[in-house]
Amino acid sequence: RVAITAARLQGLEQDLGLTTVQYDTILAILYVTYCPAQVPSNMILSYISRPSLFIGACVVAWGLTSAMTGVTTNFKGIMVCRVFIGLPEAAFYPGIMYLLSRWYTKRELAVRAAWFYCGLLISNAFGSLIAAGILAKMQGVLGLAAWRWLFYIEGAITMFFGFLTMWLLPDFPHNTRWLDAAERRLAQVRLAEDAGEADKDSDNLTIFDGLLMAIKDPKTIVFMFMTCSQLLGLSYLNFFPTLTATLGFGTTVTLLMSAPPWVFASICCVLGAWHADRSGERFFHIAGWWWVVIIGYIISLSTMATGGRYLSLFLMATGYCGFALTLAWVANAIPRPPAKRSVAMGLVNGFGNLGNLMGSYVWNPSWGPQYHQSMIITLCSLVLSTALGLLMRWILIKENKHMDMEEKKLLEGPGRERIEEAARLEGIT
Repeated sequence: RVAITAARLQGLEQDLGLTTVQYDTILAILYVTYCPAQVPSNMILSYISRPSLFIGACVVAWGLTSAMTGVTTNFKGIMVCRVFIGLPEAAFYPGIMYLLSRWYTKRELAVRAAWFYCGLLISNAFGSLIAAGILAKMQGVLGLAAWRWLFYIEGAITMFFGFLTMWLLPDFPHNTRWLDAAERRLAQVRLAEDAGEADKDSDNLTIFDGLLMAIKDPKTIVFMFMTCSQLLGLSYLNFFPTLTATLGFGTTVTLLMSAPPWVFASICCVLGAWHADRSGERFFHIAGWWWVVIIGYIISLSTMATGGRYLSLFLMATGYCGFALTLAWVANAIPRPPAKRSVAMGLVNGFGNLGNLMGSYVWNPSWGPQYHQSMIITLCSLVLSTALGLLMRWILIKENKHMDMEEKKLLEGPGRERIEEAARLEGIT
C-alpha cells in the first residue's frame, strides 16, 4: 500500500502521466474498497473454522495485485490495481486483531497487538531502506524503470509470506491443528475465566445478529468516529517520504532518513502497550501518543530548520503507537459475544480508515514544502479524537460502576446462597 509513496520519488507520476489530483485519487481509491469490505470480512472470519487459510489467501491476493501495479502504463491501469488491493487487504488487520482477541485475555491483548502492529511500523522502516536500494540500483534493469521493480519485488515478498501464513498461523483455540487436546482446552479455559463466560457464540446466533448487536451499541459508534478522526490526524503516513524530502536531500538519502522514525516508533509502541497491559488502562495510553504528534505538528509549524523538522517526524511517527491499541480497546470494551466483537472491530477499522481516504487530499503539494494547512487540519482532527476518546472513557467508567452495583446486589441478595454453593462445588472460596 505504501510502496507507491516511495515510487513517486522516482518518476511514477511522470511515467504514467499523472496529475496531482490523479495521484491523490489513486491513494484514496484503495479505501473505497478497503473500508466497506472489513465488516463482511470479519463476519465471515467469525464463522469459518480455518482463519489461517482465509487470511493467508488474502495476503497472497494483495501481494499479487501489488506486483501487477508494476505493469501499469496509465492512470486507468493503476486505479484498477489500487481498487483490488483494498479488497483482500481488508481481511488482514481487523481479522488478525479479532483472532488475537480469541487467544489472549484483556490484560494480555494490548502488548500482543503492539507486537503485531510493529510489523507495519518496521515495514515502513525497512520498506524505505529496500526502496532506497531498488530505486538507486535497478533503474533500467531489463529495460524497466526502478519503481516498477519496487512493486515486483515487494509484491513477491508479500506473496511468499502469505503462503507461510496458511501453514503457520493458528486457527481458533478449539481447532488449531498443532495443539493437542489439553492445550486447546487450556486456551479456552483461560478466556472463560477472564470473562466469566465461554468465548463462543450461542447456537441460535446468526451471522447477521452480530452485525445488529454491534450497530445498536453506542460504544461502536463512538469508536468509529474516534478512529476516523484519529486516522485523519495521522494521514501523513501516505506522504511520509514526501515530508522527509522537504528536508532538502536527494531521493536515496530521503528514503534512508525515512527509516529511523519508524524504528523509534516501534520501540515506543511495544513499551507503551506493555505498560497499558500492566496498568489495565487504555485511554491515556492511546491519546498520549496523539498529543506527542500534536507537539510534532507544532514544531513543524514553527520552523523549517532541518533539525527541528526531522525531530518532528520522529514525534509524528509515534502516533501509530496509539492506533496500534485502538482495536485492543474495542475488543476489551465490546467483548461478548464474539460475533458482535468481530463486527464491531470491522466497523471501527473500516469506518476509521475513511480518515485515511480524506487524508489523501489533505497533503496538497501546492501547500508544500511547509504544509502548514495540512498540519493544522490534522492537528484539529487529533483534538477531536481526544474529545471522543474522553467520551468513551466516561461511558466505560459509568458502565463499570453499574456492573459493580449489580454484582454487589447479587452477592448481598437472595442469590448469594446459590453462588456460594456453586463456589463450594468448584472448590473455591
